[in-house]
Amino acid sequence: MDWARDLPSWPNHETSKRLSIRPHEWHIQEMGTGPTLLLLHGAGASTHSWRDILPYLAKTHHVVALDLPGQGFTRAGSLRRCGLDPMAEDIATLCEAKAWNLRAIIGHSAGAAIALRLSETMPVPTRPDIIFGLNPALGNFQGIAGWMFPIMAKFLALNPLTSYLFAGQAPHVGRTRRIIESTGSQLDDDGLMLYARLIADRDHVEATLQMMAQWQIDPLLGRLNRIETSCHFITGARDRAVPPETAQTAAASILNCRLTKFPGLGHLAHEEAPEMFSRFLSENLSERPA
Repeated sequence: MDWARDLPSWPNHETSKRLSIRPHEWHIQEMGTGPTLLLLHGAGASTHSWRDILPYLAKTHHVVALDLPGQGFTRAGSLRRCGLDPMAEDIATLCEAKAWNLRAIIGHSAGAAIALRLSETMPVPTRPDIIFGLNPALGNFQGIAGWMFPIMAKFLALNPLTSYLFAGQAPHVGRTRRIIESTGSQLDDDGLMLYARLIADRDHVEATLQMMAQWQIDPLLGRLNRIETSCHFITGARDRAVPPETAQTAAASILNCRLTKFPGLGHLAHEEAPEMFSRFLSENLSERPA
């Protein structure tokens, strides 16, 4: 995404900042005062995913949303650092550089996995008190996709023409609607256009493919029973991208993990019903001492 061309029409653009902290040039959106909350989007998304939730939480908290390396407006210093562990390491470095002592991390899908990895690696003073995982991607692909998808992702990521093939010449709302609806979610035209703009961006698509190709979650899944941070997983009952059973299985392995399911919502539940999710998060944050 081009900073000069695209940012002025991006949600909450007035809160956007660039931070050059090795190895990336980060795009963050920062708002509010109080205990710090870190918002992590899922693969292929950006800060726009939190467009309605960020201002709501900023009424009572200091809220930071970031774009993952190479996605959205963040410029990746190296696309070889798009896997789970490197991204967690680089985000921890960012938090340390900014002295963000986290009250909570709120992660969607793959962002929830990154949040859990951060809870393992961050120094105690900056480690979050609680992790909220929205439709957390904490499982492996089933059936034929279990062996085919990682191989396909690696092949596609290594092909320099792939991002041109996946990214259109202009935002295509119809194609984007089909992709979003396949996850069990329904978004309005404004929400669809934001994703259409991302899908049409070559650099964003390339970084997303690299993230998929480098994703190795088995080691983290094997350590879930050692996670010490309190967790609260929230699932949409209609999620067809990450079935709710995935969160249930993971939650059962974590020592202190609550689970809440919302009916009628899909993988992008927090974008479908942002006010409800904002209230839910705010109420659950207030239950725990800062």
